[in-house]
Amino acid sequence: MALFDNIFKDIGIDLGTANSLIYMKNKGIVVNEPSVAAVNTKTNHVLAVGDEAKKMLGRVPPHINVVRPLVNGVISDFEMTEEMLRHFLMRPKANAMTSYRRALLAIPINLTEVERKSVEDAALNAGCAKVYLVESPTAAALGAGMPITQPEASLIVDIGGGTADIAVISMGGTVVSRTLKVAGDRFNEDIIRFAHEEFQLAIGEPTAEYAKIAVGSAIPLDERIEVPIRGRDMASGLPREVGMKNNHVRTAISKSLRAIVDSVHEVIEDTPPELTGDVLKNGIVLCGGGALLRGLDHLLEKETGVKVTVADDPLTCVARGLGQMVDDFDAHRELLDNPLKPLVINL
Repeated sequence: MALFDNIFKDIGIDLGTANSLIYMKNKGIVVNEPSVAAVNTKTNHVLAVGDEAKKMLGRVPPHINVVRPLVNGVISDFEMTEEMLRHFLMRPKANAMTSYRRALLAIPINLTEVERKSVEDAALNAGCAKVYLVESPTAAALGAGMPITQPEASLIVDIGGGTADIAVISMGGTVVSRTLKVAGDRFNEDIIRFAHEEFQLAIGEPTAEYAKIAVGSAIPLDERIEVPIRGRDMASGLPREVGMKNNHVRTAISKSLRAIVDSVHEVIEDTPPELTGDVLKNGIVLCGGGALLRGLDHLLEKETGVKVTVADDPLTCVARGLGQMVDDFDAHRELLDNPLKPLVINL
C-alpha cells in the first residue's frame, strides 16, 4: 500500500480568487501562489502562472494577457483556470508516475449547479481522477480548530479576495450563511476610486493592494502611518507621487466594511436562539486575507457585542481544513458537499 500511496496522491485544493493553495496528503501545503496566469495571445502559449504572472500585472505589452481566471470565487475563464491548475499540480509531483487519485475542492456557499460543474471539470481536466466539493466556510472552520461536528454554533467569517463568506455551522452542516461579493478585491477598487477622486491620481490594482496592506485599517489607529504611492496625474498625464495615510484607506473602504458588518448582523439575527447563545459563548472567528486588516476584529466586536478572534495563520485556514479531511477522508466524509446526482433511467 505504501507504494500505491507514493504514486496515487490525495490533495486538497483551495482555488481562491486571489490565491490558490494545494495541500498534499502527508506533506502539507505544497503550493501557495496567486491565482494569476499570463498568456501570449500571438502564440496562445502560457508564459507564467502564480507569482511570476502577478509581477506582470499592468506591466505588459498588448499581446500578453495577464488574467485572473476566477472572479468572486467563480470561474470566469474556464480554459485559463484549467491551465493554471494544471501548472500548479505539476509542481509538487515527485516524479512523472505520480497521479492524483482524489481531490477535495473548496467552493463558496450557494454556487449554482453550473458553477459547481465548472469547478469539478476544471480539476478533472487538470489531472485529478475524482473530485469532491467542500463548502469553503466549513473547511475554514475546521482549519481554525472550531468544533463544527458538535451540536453547537461555530460562526466563521472568511474574507477572501473575491467573496466574504459568513456562516453558522453546527453538526457538520451550515445552518445560516451569507456570501457577499465584497472582499479584498473590492477594497482595492475602493482605494483606486479614492485616489482618483481625492488626489486626481490614476493607480493600478497592485499599488492599491500595497497601500491596503501597508497602511489599511478598519478603526482609527493611535499612530499615523503613511506610504508613498505613485501613479499618473489625471490633469497633466505625468507621473506623480502622493502620500496615502491610514485614515485615507479607512475612509475609502468604509462602505465595504459596513456591508460586511451588516451581513454578520443579519446572520446572527437569522440564527436559531439556542445557537445564538452558543455564538455569544464561543465567539466569532475571522479568517482569510481580509482578517489581516488592522482592527477589523475590534470593529466587529464593537458592532456585535461578541468576542472576535483572528484564526492562526488566517490565509491558510481553508487549506489546512482541507488537509485534515484529506489526511483522514473517511472520518470527514459527512462534511462533503457533493449533492446527490439524479438517477438516469433508460426507457
